[in-house]
Parts: sequence; C-alpha cells; structure tokens
Amino acid sequence: MLANADKLVAIMRAAGQGRAGDLVIGHYCSLSAGNLRATMLGWRGAHPDVNLDGIEANRGALLAGLDTGEIDIAIMAGEAAHDGYQREAFWSERVMVALSSSHPLAEREIIHWTDLRSERFLLPATDPGPEIRDMLLGRLSVAGMQPDVRMHQSGHGTILSVLGDGRGLSIICEGGSGTQYPNVVYRPMYGEQGPVLICYSGYWRDENCNPALRRFLQFVKTRYALSFKISENSVE
Repeated sequence: MLANADKLVAIMRAAGQGRAGDLVIGHYCSLSAGNLRATMLGWRGAHPDVNLDGIEANRGALLAGLDTGEIDIAIMAGEAAHDGYQREAFWSERVMVALSSSHPLAEREIIHWTDLRSERFLLPATDPGPEIRDMLLGRLSVAGMQPDVRMHQSGHGTILSVLGDGRGLSIICEGGSGTQYPNVVYRPMYGEQGPVLICYSGYWRDENCNPALRRFLQFVKTRYALSFKISENSVE
C-alpha cells in the first residue's frame, strides 16, 4: 500500500509539472513531413509519459475545440479572427506545387508564379484550401482575368492521387509533401524574393492551466528560438 501510495504521489507530481498527463493538439495540415510532424515527434520523445493526442479538423472546429477545452492548442496557417486566446507565430513552411510527372513544369527545379497563369488548380474545400485559393487569386489575377481554381469536397490526399493523369495542379504546404502518389511530383514555389512561405501559428487559451501545455510551449519556444511570453501558469 505504501509503495502504491508513493507511486500515486509521483504520478500526481509529474502531472502537475507537465511531465505526465494529457496534451491535445488540433491541426488541419498533413503530418507526412514538415515542422509539425517533427515537433510532435520531438515532444513525444522528450515527454514519453505525456499522452499526446491530435484532432484533425477545419479551422472552425478547432477554434470551437479551444473554446470547450477539448483542444489544448491549435496549430493553423495564417491568422484566425477569434477573441479570447493567445496567438504566436511558430514556424514557416515552403509552398509546393504538386503536378503530374509528365507536365512540362515538372522538368524545372523551382516554379515561379508567372509559370502558373494558364494552369488549372484543384483544391480541397476544407482548410487550408480556401486560404490557398485566396493566395492564388491575389497572385495570379491580372487585367480582370482570374486563375482557374476548382474547389472539391474531396480531401487533399484524394486530389493528389488523381493529379498523375494531368487533370491539373494543386498547391500544398511542405508538410504534405512526405506522401508519394503515382506519377506526382512536388516542386517549390518561388516569388520575387525567393521561396514562397506560409506561416503557422499556435493558438491557445491563456487561462488553460494544463501543465503539459506550458511545457509544450516552452519546448516549441526553445526548439525554434522564439521569444514569446508564456503566462505565469507555466511550470518550470
């Protein structure tokens, strides 16, 4: 009984310090590659006693999960207009063009915006598809002409799986380029200033007192040499 009591005290102390317990991360981006995957794997390796879970959903559902406490932290591209939480930029990833290996642009190591003005784009209606669509409209709309963007109810994986027959192109973030599809290749997008990047930010409620969240924030802060402030609820 004494041994069990000592073990229980140790578990409770570890949970209170963020070295055990649960952490739920919400996201809508692929985990096949990129910084989110590397961060989650790194965190899991450094904190094996914390039960790490992920919820993949669209932006609205992730924000609702933050409100209800179902999600500790949501990691999303761009900015979300929602009150009551803290937002900090975590990292940036390259924007990639996914296209058939037989497409003429596949022979190039990099692709510029001007190379894409006559192309057809296939995007998912779910996040981050609408944000990518807006980026395409902003970059490729000239003299009253808009790019040919087709929004589909299918997910990005389904869209990428049919690009090999030359139906069109798709735009993805670097985190989605770890999965290979038949006859599909990925090429980085370049603008006037170099690689086109998209920023990912973390969103969390400052009153969330989960010690594992505080340790995760400190982990991200150290890993990416960031300078944001963590609330006084943090556990050292």
